This record gives sequence, C-alpha cells and structure tokens, in this order.
Amino acid sequence: MMMAAARKTTNWFAIGVTAAALVVVLIVGGVVWFANSQATSPGTLPQASAVNTETGAISVGTGQKTVDTYVDFMCPICNQFEQSYGPTLDQLAESGEITLNVHPIAILDSRSQGTQYSTRSANAAYCVAVDNSANIPAFVKALYAQQPTENTAGLDNETLAKIATASGASSGVASCITDGTYAKFVTAMTEKTPLQPGSSRPATPTIVVDGKTLNNQQDLTGDPQKDIVQRLG
Repeated sequence: MMMAAARKTTNWFAIGVTAAALVVVLIVGGVVWFANSQATSPGTLPQASAVNTETGAISVGTGQKTVDTYVDFMCPICNQFEQSYGPTLDQLAESGEITLNVHPIAILDSRSQGTQYSTRSANAAYCVAVDNSANIPAFVKALYAQQPTENTAGLDNETLAKIATASGASSGVASCITDGTYAKFVTAMTEKTPLQPGSSRPATPTIVVDGKTLNNQQDLTGDPQKDIVQRLG
C-alpha cells in the first residue's frame, strides 16, 4: 500500500516580505549610488581643443616638452611665481619649445569670506578657454594684476566677466561665469592635483616639469633658467 505524499505548504507571506525588503534595499542602494555619483561627478565639461577634460589642463603652445602649473588665483605665492617665471614660460610656449599646461584649481575657498573666489575664478578661466583659449595668457595675467588679498571676498562675478572681455573673450562668457558652469569640474580637477615630494596634501603653486613634480622649497629658487629651462634639457 502506497503512502500519500506529504503535502507541502508555501509561505507566500514570508516570500512577499523578503521580496519587498529586497526591493527596499535595491532602492536605498540606488539612491546612495546616485548621491555618491553626483557628489563625485565633474559636472559640465569644458569642451575645447585646448582643454584636457581628464586632467583639467588648459594648453598654451604645442611644444613636445611640457610644464604644468597648478594654480589658485587667490594664492599670493602663485602670483609671485607668475611674476618670476611667467615671462620665461610664455616665451618657451610661444617659441614652440614647450606646451604650458595651466591647471586652475581651488584650495583656498575658505580664504574668501564664503564667496568661493578660488572656485569662481578657476571657473572663469575655463569659461575663457572654451570661448577662445588664445586669451588665456592675457586673462591669467589680468587676474594676478587684480588679485584680491586673502581673507577678503575677492572679485565679484561681474568684475571677473569684465576682466575676461578685456582680455579678448566674447561677451558670452559673462553668463558662463555667473552660472558657475564649470564649478563642479574645478572641484573634481582640484582633487587630481599631484602632491609635491614629501607633502601629504596639495599646495599651490605645484609645478611639474616634463613629468617631474617639483618641491617648492627645494627646487624653486626664483631663477627660471635653472629651475625650469635646465630641467627641460
């Protein structure tokens, strides 16, 4: 005589609760992923032939050898570097001996009374580069000529736009500057600033000569021939 097969019951309620919990986990995980991706997103990219959207470099010149400068336009030492080394770097770029890669970054936003001048001025540089990168050297010089003192509010957006147009940019840069079009890009690129040898955090200016990052204290003497030209070989 065959025994009747034992009947099995399925707990559909338990399965339903488990599935619902899984959906909640997936939704929460998706929200966290989206929030994290938004926080690390570079935002709108400054699309221009002279701008490397991977490194943030604005290129001046077409030389085979490279000099990269990571600068914050609120940084007084960056201004001093520009006065001492800028003419030599401009000459090297104009003569085709180097490509000068300017990286506008923002590490001194805390020094502008909450106006985020470092980010705003770096954003303005990208606005100018996208408009016409040929105007970047003039714009950078003009920014340094009118550099605000640390712990002041810095230049307002209207003034930045006026400096941009006086440097040759079109009137269209005004909205780009006011809207902070590339502000998130500035933040993302700032995080890519190379550390100087022996340093644990980014500093400005940071100078990279043909791939070698210099130590400001040891390698920058104020003599561009010794510090830059001789290193280029």
